[in-house]
Amino acid sequence: MASTRSELNRQATAGARYLRISPPKLNQVAALIRGAHVDEARRILAFTPKAASHEISKVLEAAIANAEHNHDLAAHELFVKEVTADEGPTLKRFRPRALGRAYRIRKRTSHLHIIVERRGAEPAPRPARGTGAEQAGGRRWRRAQGEGQAAAAAPKAPRTRAGLRAAGRSGPKTDRKSDTKGSGGRRQMPRPAKGGN
Repeated sequence: MASTRSELNRQATAGARYLRISPPKLNQVAALIRGAHVDEARRILAFTPKAASHEISKVLEAAIANAEHNHDLAAHELFVKEVTADEGPTLKRFRPRALGRAYRIRKRTSHLHIIVERRGAEPAPRPARGTGAEQAGGRRWRRAQGEGQAAAAAPKAPRTRAGLRAAGRSGPKTDRKSDTKGSGGRRQMPRPAKGGN
């Protein structure tokens, strides 16, 4: 039989354009609700003391309403799939300053878009965040991976002089003569040799 409309379209969108708030301020709050269940997202937004949470909650409610009425999706199965805050046009104003100067004031605007989707009862697991070192094949990551094998293979050799002395081996030979000559531990400049030119 033919698939129902809700099976074909498992997500709904809503957006608001020309919001008078800058995109970084929206993104701070948007990061809190990405991937969350809509009930959890509502709770987070209700108790987040930022002006952006009011704007995001209005768009989230619109996205949930669109999912219920336009796509026949149940609200208790919805999760926030995507929240994007893009930059809108900037309103330019001027502030008079001393000596006839004027400072520019940039009033930023944003376009906010939210996509909610239907998942099962359980949310899809988020991908684990890499440290970046393993993706770049970094030395630290390789060393950390090889530590378990190296520790089983042989004990680590001491790397400091004190460690070498404790192990019964001598470190690099250094011929250090004390050139402090009673100056309280400070080094002095070498004296010129007596005699002729």
